[in-house]
Order: sequence, then structure tokens, then C-alpha cells
Amino acid sequence: MNWSGFARGLAMMWVGCLGLVLAATSTAVWGQDEDGFKSIFDGKTMEGWDGLKGYWSVEDGALTGQFTAENNLASNTFLIWRGGKVGDFHLKLKFRMQEGNSGIQYRSQEFDNFVVGGYQADMDFGKQWIGILYDERGRGILATQMQKVKIAADGEKVVEALDGDKQAFLDGYQPQEWNTYEVIARGNQLKHVINGVTTVEVHDDQKDAADAEGILAFQLHTGPPMKVQYKDVQLKVLK
Repeated sequence: MNWSGFARGLAMMWVGCLGLVLAATSTAVWGQDEDGFKSIFDGKTMEGWDGLKGYWSVEDGALTGQFTAENNLASNTFLIWRGGKVGDFHLKLKFRMQEGNSGIQYRSQEFDNFVVGGYQADMDFGKQWIGILYDERGRGILATQMQKVKIAADGEKVVEALDGDKQAFLDGYQPQEWNTYEVIARGNQLKHVINGVTTVEVHDDQKDAADAEGILAFQLHTGPPMKVQYKDVQLKVLK
């Protein structure tokens, strides 16, 4: 046997296998699609997002909404994703905030001058509204923390308690640190999950108010000066 030729063949096979491994690793690290999720924020620019000038920017690799006493906000304003409407989807992201109130609008409607109305996955610095489902410019609060709510066609609600420790959830939520937020909408079923804890589950069958499709946006809420940041924003369309 030609041992030198055999050794060269083995070396070439090893290099080829290593190349395949590295290619697979590169795809896993740099790919834009992970289990059906796609990034809708590039971490560097406002591309694909549209909001009121002077209040939204990219800072620390995050979409950042902020106003000060000198640059106050007269009414709620929203940063709108221009990538299309969302219907059945799974959204996941990280957020943190300093003071104030914010939220993730979904299946919502756009009005003039970056005003939005519809479902909102709420969040706030003071832990009063974090995780609730609010209907902006509509029905108001649909479900509070740790509630399972069924809304009938006529708007009547049946409310049950979700499993879980509300106080433990609140203690684990540290607004100035990065927290995870997930919103899952499929048909009439809406679900919010923060730091792995399901905060609300809602079945919305109200014929004259439930929304099956609409825009996605982030809120900057009027009031005392505040700052909110969103990063690692990923969206998965559910079939």
C-alpha cells in the first residue's frame, strides 16, 4: 500500500469535513432565520421603522424611545414597523426602561401623525401594568396580570386566574435590566409571556372589536420624562 498517498487522502477528507462543519456553524451564527423567526431590526439603523422625529433613535444596539422635560411629549406616539401587517404570529424581543409606560402594539390600526390603536402588550416601570393586555383607543384593559379571559361575541367577559405566582413574577421583573417579552397571536387567542412567565391569555370573540390583522408598533407614552429600549426583535409568522 502507498502509505503516503493514503495519509494525504485522509488529510484531504478531514479538511473537507472541517469545511462543512465551519459552514454549518457560520449559517447557525449569521443566518437570519432561526426556527422560523426572522429579525426585523438590524441592531444598527432605523431601517424598516418609522416614528416621530426627535423621539426615536438607535442607541446601545436597541430601538430607543425617549423624551425629556425640555423635549416633552403632548400625546402618545408610536414607532411603526413598515414590514407589513401581522395576523397570526409569534414575536419575541428584549426590552428595558427608565421610568414611564410603554407597550407593544399588534394587529393595530394606524391613524395620522404616528397615532396607533389596537391590542397592546403593556409594560411600565412601576410594575402596575407590566404584562397586561390593553386595547389602545378602544376597550381599555382586557386582561390584567395573571388572568385568563374569554370575551364573548357581545363583549361579556369570563375571567379565571392563571397558574403562577404573581408576586414572584413582579419580583423577577427588573425594568432597568434586559427582560424578554413574547407575544403570541393565533386566531382569537392572544398570549403574553415575560421572562418565561405567562401573564395573560385572552380569547377575544367580540365581533365588533376583535382584530385579526394589523400593524406592529412600539409605544412612547406621555407623562413624566422616560426612556424605553427594544432589541433582538424577532418575528415568526404562524401558519
